[in-house]
Amino acid sequence: MYLSKCLLESCASLARGSIRPTATNPVVRPLISAIQSRHSSHSPLGTPPANPRKKVTLGTIRSLYKKGEPITMITAHDFPSAHVADAAGMEIVLVGDSLAMVALGMEDTSEVLVEEMLLHCKSVARATKGAFTVGDLPMGSYEISPEQALETAIRFIKQGRVQGVKLEGGREMAPTIRKITSAGIPVLGHIGLTPQRQNALGGFRVQGKTSSGAMKVLDDALAVQEAGCFAVVVEAVPAEVASVLTKKLSIPTIGIGAGNGCSGQVLVQVDMAGYFPPGRFLPKFVKKYGDVWGESLKAIETYRDEVKTRQYPAPEHTYPMSREEFQTFTESVQRVSEAV
Repeated sequence: MYLSKCLLESCASLARGSIRPTATNPVVRPLISAIQSRHSSHSPLGTPPANPRKKVTLGTIRSLYKKGEPITMITAHDFPSAHVADAAGMEIVLVGDSLAMVALGMEDTSEVLVEEMLLHCKSVARATKGAFTVGDLPMGSYEISPEQALETAIRFIKQGRVQGVKLEGGREMAPTIRKITSAGIPVLGHIGLTPQRQNALGGFRVQGKTSSGAMKVLDDALAVQEAGCFAVVVEAVPAEVASVLTKKLSIPTIGIGAGNGCSGQVLVQVDMAGYFPPGRFLPKFVKKYGDVWGESLKAIETYRDEVKTRQYPAPEHTYPMSREEFQTFTESVQRVSEAV
């Protein structure tokens, strides 16, 4: 209603000649904005939701945990993937370092840099109006010392615009976690299979399959809890073990390949949405909920074919011009051609 009124007033003022048609004029600005949004080749994706939900906070997460309601978490690596995750009602959106592979085409997570993670964090944070957003600290940005880790975490909060950070490791990372949380920055732990340490683990192997291994996972879980983590990701651990440690902890466990006895679950969005070509390896714990690759491929192939056969663009996809104006234009072109 306000925009329509502004447009009418702007058009009337322009017709009277009482205002100058400049983009800086506050009366003209709504008109210019409307024209640009209508005829631009791009449009913003961030349309405000009709019924925006309340922002998820640590208090929200603790409340879900106390009620025994599973916590939903998913990764996102850019504005569109974060936008759809937020719209779907995810409680936590993780800007995982898995984006190294799924968004940047790298071999593994060890390649991605802090600056690259920050860029993706900022992109995701612009879309997550409801979800609690966590940024993954990449390998090499927190292991040297607690001071280095805190410096990196501060950058993620200030520059990346996330609400918390995630780092891998158990008891050996407790002093680092304590340093970050003491500065008022929420930390999400990550134990079990820690991909950044795959070389030391002998590859992507299930952790806690033996009694001693399971005790190590439990000890790590208790250590990161005591250090101040608000929750902990438990990856590639037998379901029975994950259920036991979930009951032993007083913070939520977020499982990935750890069974449904955890307090919540997380998956890489590209994996679960099926945004990959046929034949790509998927971990056993991934359930494919969609076929984004197939749908996108079909759409782009159809577009290709319609361009080749000149079916696209059709008349409804073009902008009109009056017959009189076009005739004047062609006559002008003819005169120019004759002059040459």
